[in-house]
Amino acid sequence: MITQTSCTVFQQNLLNGNENFTTGTYKIALYTGLANLNQSTTAYSSTNEVVGTGYTAGGQVLTISTPPTQNSQYNVTYVSFNNVTWNPAAFTTRGALVYNANTGAACFVLNFGSDKICSNSFTIQFPAATYSSAILTLGTTTSSINYSSPD
Repeated sequence: MITQTSCTVFQQNLLNGNENFTTGTYKIALYTGLANLNQSTTAYSSTNEVVGTGYTAGGQVLTISTPPTQNSQYNVTYVSFNNVTWNPAAFTTRGALVYNANTGAACFVLNFGSDKICSNSFTIQFPAATYSSAILTLGTTTSSINYSSPD
């Protein structure tokens, strides 16, 4: 089962100063519906990771589009990534894990809501980089993730 959430180890790593969204490297790995990803996920694993055309184990490096940005009016700090695309792509995926590429430590889990089957390309579209919608916010707002596949 894949549960969309931040991982407990990520929360601990943030408070311990072990994450750096200004200079750090993060990756996103795709998983099948057989994966068990939730708040207890501690690290990247290849177990039940997607296998298919255009996909390489470990996923893709994420580009940080908005480094940590503070909105003092709403007491929120946020980070965002550029969209990520697999092209060509022929696989089925149910969710994803964003993780620290240097340590392998899990950050957060994305659940796409159902199996997504692609035969051409697959894109994860991250929400707008604002205090109220960025993929990663610290403060009082929540966020969502979108995905798209032209198939």
